[in-house]
Amino acid sequence: MELDRGNIKKILCLITFTILLYLGVQHLDLVLAFVGGTIGILFPFILGTAIAFVLNVPMGFFEKHLFGKKRTKGRKSLERLSRPVSLILAVLFVVTLILVVVLVVVPELGTTFVSVTKKIEENVPKMQSWIEKAFRKDSPIVLWANTIDFQPQKMLDSVLGVLQSGVNNILSSTISVTVGIVNTAVNIGIAFIFSCYILLQKEKLMVQMKKALYALFPKEWVAYILHVCSLANEIFASFIAGQCIEAVILGSMFFISMTVLHFPYALLVGVLISFTALIPVFGGIIGCWVAFFLILMVSPLQAVMFLGLFLILQQIEGNLIYPHVVGGSVGLPSIWVLVAVTLGGSLMGIVGMLIFIPLVSVVYSLFREWAYKRLKQKKIRI
Repeated sequence: MELDRGNIKKILCLITFTILLYLGVQHLDLVLAFVGGTIGILFPFILGTAIAFVLNVPMGFFEKHLFGKKRTKGRKSLERLSRPVSLILAVLFVVTLILVVVLVVVPELGTTFVSVTKKIEENVPKMQSWIEKAFRKDSPIVLWANTIDFQPQKMLDSVLGVLQSGVNNILSSTISVTVGIVNTAVNIGIAFIFSCYILLQKEKLMVQMKKALYALFPKEWVAYILHVCSLANEIFASFIAGQCIEAVILGSMFFISMTVLHFPYALLVGVLISFTALIPVFGGIIGCWVAFFLILMVSPLQAVMFLGLFLILQQIEGNLIYPHVVGGSVGLPSIWVLVAVTLGGSLMGIVGMLIFIPLVSVVYSLFREWAYKRLKQKKIRI
């Protein structure tokens, strides 16, 4: 290799990177502290970007269907109003959706909790009586069953005692709690305002970002960066929209079928399935077993029938609805979906499950493009 100016520059960059990497590994605690502090400072803007990305989906829908190019053509005043009106409608839509869900779920959960508590209280003596008849009186199982003392009032009193002690601790540190609440409210407010600025001026911000990239990096790098950003935006937007629509359809199917078949908790299970269906792969299973337990407290036979209903609706959803609603926009094989969900859940919980599927899909699509390009260069056909 000739030591021309370009190669010397590459060697110096490689040496600098190696030294920085070595120092970073040697002082990993300082690096992590710096990264954590930086994320804390930038958190409102990161959250605002995430909010903008989610709001962009309904905003784009309203902007396209209420203020299309044909309707705004030659009408500059309507064209100027299309973006802010669409943003307001998107915010109202999301807020209304959250309020409806809270108003439906919270009262239903309260009623369900009271009902389940009464059922358990009624069935404990029956279980103790059955165990005494089925086993000898000196059997360990009988002795254990007799020790069961399910008293909801005592449980409630103990919970209230814990809450009271917690409230006293909170009151003793009112200043720190108040500061924490104010900081959280300020961060959320800044994030929301930042997201509105992004959505209202997204084309202008895109042009500015392109100018900055072209000024900092070579054209080939910028073209690839923009390709990656475009692919990520398309996959994430399609995934979010598809998952939400699919969850609503699946929850509606459960609500309608359970109402027709006179299952208990039809509305609660429908809403619960809609929420858990947002979690890929495992979400439906989680919702199924929670609903099974609730129905089991009312009727064991109906609980078994619900499992059959769940299997039927899951097959319809998996084979007919999901491919048409979500389609191949994510483009990730099933085995990699399972890997993405497992990794995301281990690292970031439920949020990781939602993020890692489109994220892994982007990596998978880029790797597939690179692999096909390399195979074409080597003139290999498989």
